[in-house]
Amino acid sequence: MNFLFLTIVFPLVGFLLLAFGRNRLPENAAAAIGVGSIGLSALTTLWVGIDFTQHTPAGGVFTQELWTWINAGGFVPKFALHLDGLSLTMLGVITGVGFFIHLFASWYMRGEEGYERFFSYMNLFVASMLVLVLGNSLVSLYLGWEGVGLCSFLLIGFYYKDPANGQAARKAFVVTRVGDTFMAIGLFILFRELGTLNIQEILTLVPQKFQSGDPVLSLAALLLLGGAVGKSAQLPLQTWLPDAMAGPTPVSALIHAATMVTAGVYLIARTHTVFILSPEVLHLVGVIGAVTLLLAGFTALVQTDIKRILAYSTMSQIGYMFLALGAGAWGAAVFHLMTHAFFKALLFLSAGSVIIATHHEQDIFKMGGLRKKLPFVYACFIVGGSALAALPFLTAGFFSKDEILWETWASGNPGFFYAGLLGALLTSIYTFRLIFIVFHGDEKTDAHEGHGISHTLPLLVLMVLSTFVGALIHPPLAGVLPESAGAKGGDMKHTLEIISMIVALTGVGIAYLLFMGERRFVTGLAQSGIGRAVGGLWKNAWGFDWLYDHIFVKPFMATVRVNARDWLDALIGVLPWLVRQGNQYMTVSQNGKLRWYAATMAVGLVLVIAGFVLV
Repeated sequence: MNFLFLTIVFPLVGFLLLAFGRNRLPENAAAAIGVGSIGLSALTTLWVGIDFTQHTPAGGVFTQELWTWINAGGFVPKFALHLDGLSLTMLGVITGVGFFIHLFASWYMRGEEGYERFFSYMNLFVASMLVLVLGNSLVSLYLGWEGVGLCSFLLIGFYYKDPANGQAARKAFVVTRVGDTFMAIGLFILFRELGTLNIQEILTLVPQKFQSGDPVLSLAALLLLGGAVGKSAQLPLQTWLPDAMAGPTPVSALIHAATMVTAGVYLIARTHTVFILSPEVLHLVGVIGAVTLLLAGFTALVQTDIKRILAYSTMSQIGYMFLALGAGAWGAAVFHLMTHAFFKALLFLSAGSVIIATHHEQDIFKMGGLRKKLPFVYACFIVGGSALAALPFLTAGFFSKDEILWETWASGNPGFFYAGLLGALLTSIYTFRLIFIVFHGDEKTDAHEGHGISHTLPLLVLMVLSTFVGALIHPPLAGVLPESAGAKGGDMKHTLEIISMIVALTGVGIAYLLFMGERRFVTGLAQSGIGRAVGGLWKNAWGFDWLYDHIFVKPFMATVRVNARDWLDALIGVLPWLVRQGNQYMTVSQNGKLRWYAATMAVGLVLVIAGFVLV
């Protein structure tokens, strides 16, 4: 376990080598550094994980202090790494899934301008995420938190020559900064009240100092939630995530599956005591998750861009995790975080393979019949889509999503349960809508399947992990997170499992009836008056971008235009104007003529003498 720090060092060294070797390294060398550094980090994680599970009891902790970061006025945070069951789970997801995404990217990005730049950003992204999950204090966590924000800006805007991509990157950066500001204020409140930002000390001191529902603690929890909804793209700060599809597809896989969007879930789980003693805020976490998963589910039903469908799917699945957290199902939320990383990475990478195969086409209605030309990718989509839709028994998503539905019922939150059930139905419909339109029906475009180990191996491994095999990996959370209400099972558990199975299979049947064949009913419904109205609302994500544009962006731009001609600026500008005018008049006297200089000296002497005489 003493090698824990190497999990961060390897990707950080990879970033430095790629950054300083930019435009001087061949693609093979850049790929070897970029992929190899994450591979070494993953191997170190495996070594540390085996050592930790063998020598540390359930709920145990390993702390590795590296150096004292700051020493100012009694505030002495150390740069130290904290390893327990939760951070080990996150570590495995980030380095393991991240490695296969990097390996796939070495194939996907081949021949692109800025190949080294791409992998340098990806390595820094992983390093920042590892600092976030391994930091033993909220200061270290916040450092990694801002690091992934910076890297997301760089990666989303990777194709910066297209103005739309730059705008999407700025949008992601600005929207997430709103949440980050709330989070920073929450950290200030916790430090003022507790005198520390060490996470374990906070979890110990909070129950000693605060009663349940204390307004100060609730405010701190609410501000931390603000940071979480920004980074995890939950209502009301969810608008940046679909536009983040402007980045390369491996970036979408990394952001949506293994790293950035799960940071909010990790933050709430890591500071669980703060939220448990703020029950209203904890319930709000569940409400936000329920509303987000439904809004995103309806939106995904009408999208035509293959990556945007998966983006809204991510918002919906993160909503499930928030729903679980709000119901006190801490372990179920982290379990679904892990399985979601498997099948969502598989779906995004498979979508990237489809995009490359169809010559960078992303409109699903310009595809069709691809199951014959892309049989392996079709199989990946079937497995990944089935896991996303939580089809019974054979998929990882079934076990994690059903755990969440059971926990919401067992904890006495039937509203959350019914929202999750409706979300499951929507997920099945939009997932198999995507599969039926892209891979079935008439062929509309030429396609060629990718090849090579860097293309096939990541998809194959993630496909296996998206089955029940992935569900056999149980996060070691005993003693780290509180036990949930439904942890010991109950009489209704199997009944609810049957209900959720029926709902998932019903969604597949509805998708088959609506989107296989000529799709006359759906086309007619979409062309009707109410269909155009509702479809337009859903396609534009319920109008949140329009609303924010009118509430925030346009008033701000109007203020900018007014201040561009601000009268106060003009008044302040009078002084330099007078100086410039005086300078122009004074330069007239410097004409280089001796008689002029003698005359002015004489006049000056006369004025001085006159002044003395008159005084």
